[in-house]
Amino acid sequence: MGILIAIDGVDASGKQTQSQLVFDKLIKQGKKARLVSFPDYSSDSSALVRMYLNGEFGSDPSDVNAYAASTFFAADRFASYRRDWKKDYENGVVMIADRYVQSNMIHQASKLPASEKEKFIDWLYELEYGIYALPKPDVTIFLDMPPEKARELMAERENKFTRSADKDIHERNSEYLLKSYENAVFIAQKLGWTRISCVKDGKLRSVEDINDEIMKTAAPLLHDK
Repeated sequence: MGILIAIDGVDASGKQTQSQLVFDKLIKQGKKARLVSFPDYSSDSSALVRMYLNGEFGSDPSDVNAYAASTFFAADRFASYRRDWKKDYENGVVMIADRYVQSNMIHQASKLPASEKEKFIDWLYELEYGIYALPKPDVTIFLDMPPEKARELMAERENKFTRSADKDIHERNSEYLLKSYENAVFIAQKLGWTRISCVKDGKLRSVEDINDEIMKTAAPLLHDK
């Protein structure tokens, strides 16, 4: 089997940038690696995800409950795994995932009261790792980007699937962003994710500085790859 490194966090935490950089460095080191990103906006499997994020089921994230919304993202991951990267993973390729199952935990569990989150996480584990039989990450990197910094960065970037300045229903909801962040911190501690702060002394760390810490975290897993 290969190694699966999941890089996750709230919106605008640098997941795509860091995932790409990890992949580039592994290739330069001569390792067999692949980068996958979720949702897979280029695939038909993300149709329900795109409709949800575009506000076609309601303009507020809470208009679609955590369980229903999670199935959209989980089905897209299943299609990607079975059609695209399952063989590579089984043949020992190092997979870097720009978002993974943990994104459902971060964004969807934030819709629930604290007393219901553990039940939801158990259900989600069974859905994605059990029923859909997706591989579990060997390490989950949680990029800890405070909401106030995330909002600043988000204002400067385009929507990932419309390629415009329009924000999706997650990105344009400041309250939801804050809840997702607080929820992510809670779950990261509960599940033992590797938490990497994107801010030091009130200022954003450089991309390379953050990436150095990610590579150090992943190094023990990659020793024999």
